[in-house]
Amino acid sequence: MQDTQPELTTRTAASVTASPLMTTAEVADYLRVRERTIYEMVARQTIPFSRATGKLLFPRRLVDAWLESQTELPDPGIAPAPPIYAGSNDPLLEWALRQSGSGLAVLARGSVQGLADLASARAVLAGCHLLDPETGAWNLAAARAHLSGSRHVLIHWARRTQGLITAAGNPRGVSGLKDAVARGLRFAMRAEGAGSTRLLEVLLAREGLCQAALTTVDRPAETHADLATLIATGEADLGLGLQAAAGHLGFLPLLADESFDLAVTRRAYFDPPVQTLLAFARSETFTRRAAHLGGYDLSDLGRVLWNG
Repeated sequence: MQDTQPELTTRTAASVTASPLMTTAEVADYLRVRERTIYEMVARQTIPFSRATGKLLFPRRLVDAWLESQTELPDPGIAPAPPIYAGSNDPLLEWALRQSGSGLAVLARGSVQGLADLASARAVLAGCHLLDPETGAWNLAAARAHLSGSRHVLIHWARRTQGLITAAGNPRGVSGLKDAVARGLRFAMRAEGAGSTRLLEVLLAREGLCQAALTTVDRPAETHADLATLIATGEADLGLGLQAAAGHLGFLPLLADESFDLAVTRRAYFDPPVQTLLAFARSETFTRRAAHLGGYDLSDLGRVLWNG
């Protein structure tokens, strides 16, 4: 049967309200595609989305950044990207960026935003940990979706342990996600676009739950350290975070093989900032720091996972 083109909708992108969050129908109009296409993109994690309220919502700011990242330029190398690391917050990586003398500044605004920044030449390096729930693979689908063309590579950084961070000694006796949700304990949440927010959705779904069932604190945590602070100061009872950020707090491991990877252009990979970072990551000083933080497996650090 011959495929037919969709009829033009009477609503246009300009008619969509200026709300910071769009519904599935609104984002479909905004991008001028079928709603079915949006659901397929969500399943492949190729568009920024959230299920924080129990239904699909699309942050307009992240959709705009994603759309910009898909724009084909005649020569994207005309203006060099600024010396910035963008993407997901990782305590070991950000320490190494400083200690190695890489010269890269840190702008950690979440995995999705980091890939958009890299694609739009607003950064030279981006870290991400985005799980494809259909295939169980980390970061590959997101990298292919955001980094069009053949200029980028994906480099493995570390396997990390994610779990529930609780107050010191786990005074609430939390035994797992389902237990914490059932008792209405207060969750500290990461910001929209963070890989940990996506991971929490997946872990909740495995328990037959959704984010709408959570009791959450009002202020989102921009980093894993911020999340741990919310718990340490009693503003929240627990939250999903890295073992490396738990410190003296309680920690219940939920996932021990999360893949945290670095996306970079081929050209920037061979430039001094990235090579300085990778050389430092082979040092004894770096290895000792990873062991001190805990929750890191560095056995495959530097391996090329994807060549665009």
